[in-house]
Amino acid sequence: MKYCVIILDGAAGWPLPELGGRTTLQAASTPNLDMMARSGTTGLAVTVPENTEPSSSAACTSILGYDPIEDCVGRGAIEAASMGIELADDEVALRLNLVSLDDGVMRSYAGGHITTDDAREIIEELGSALGNETFRFYPGVAYRHILVVKGHPELLDLGYTPPHDITDRPIANHVPRGNGAELLLELMDRARLVLQHNATVKRRISEGELSVTDIWPFWPGARPDGMVSFTEKRGVRAVMTSGVDLLNGLAVLAGIHRLTIMGVSDGPDNDYAAQAAGGLSALDKHDLVIVHVESPDEAGHAGDMEAKLKAIEAIDHEVVRRALRYPGPLRILAMPDHPTPVALKTHVGEAVPFVLYGPGVQANGADGYDESSAGGTGLFLDPGHSVMDLLLDR
Repeated sequence: MKYCVIILDGAAGWPLPELGGRTTLQAASTPNLDMMARSGTTGLAVTVPENTEPSSSAACTSILGYDPIEDCVGRGAIEAASMGIELADDEVALRLNLVSLDDGVMRSYAGGHITTDDAREIIEELGSALGNETFRFYPGVAYRHILVVKGHPELLDLGYTPPHDITDRPIANHVPRGNGAELLLELMDRARLVLQHNATVKRRISEGELSVTDIWPFWPGARPDGMVSFTEKRGVRAVMTSGVDLLNGLAVLAGIHRLTIMGVSDGPDNDYAAQAAGGLSALDKHDLVIVHVESPDEAGHAGDMEAKLKAIEAIDHEVVRRALRYPGPLRILAMPDHPTPVALKTHVGEAVPFVLYGPGVQANGADGYDESSAGGTGLFLDPGHSVMDLLLDR
């Protein structure tokens, strides 16, 4: 038996008036997911424990079968692991976004959705201008980067707000806050001056792109103590494909092999077909493949209903359809990690619909794949990390 986990990041959501009171999952054309739901086991899973931030860090940890509380690792440290950054005991890694502010309002949590190449040039200049024994800057993917701070463990206890939570809202009450926040606030002020004179920023403005005005540190994490490997925990060899550092970092910490597939990205330009084909072919040497697709979440954060519909439909047609055609016994689990409602433009911690399909899986009455149909089956998994037990039948 082989296994496939398909994570439709942020695909769940809330009903929209523009869709006649339907969610994007209900409105999207998903014949393959619907067939799986009618023939397989469908329900709701709580991937984000109560009183836990509804981020992909907790939610995807749950899907991988780990307890997001007991096995908690700060997200900055997870993404640092993906980039091969070794943290010392006295270092804190923070996620660092390039953002666009206008008169104290968060206009873009993603710096106008800056390209990876442009962002790299900007982060490298910030590192040259501001890097020292205390601060180190590491370029990542698109707007997502890492700041490592040495000798300041108090940063782990500050209050932070993810920038995607305050799109088009004033930032005044959301900057880093608490004892020791001055260190980061001063760095943010200095970075703003560097960005005002950065050649890449100026070129982007001349080309009509949104200006990158500021850096935004959040999601701190210390050096991980170590997670039990997925193989040791589950007895199967796993492989993952993802376009974001968070999932790749979780793979590193869990001893899951990472695939490098040309064309895999975090947005609508993702090569869904190549990602699916590459992931499924890896089952020749592995028992389980995790195919994580970020694009529905990005569309949700942008408040772009049409883009979210297209992303969901692309996953169904290019990823799920190929998994269903796998030439051998394959059990498939498909689910979002968390909802990202288009109207809200950020995550919520509500239960998400999952569908399990394949050999040995019985139908439990769903008439399609969406939030309402999944809730109607009466199957409710809490804690959500037990979904991996269901997949592996243990």
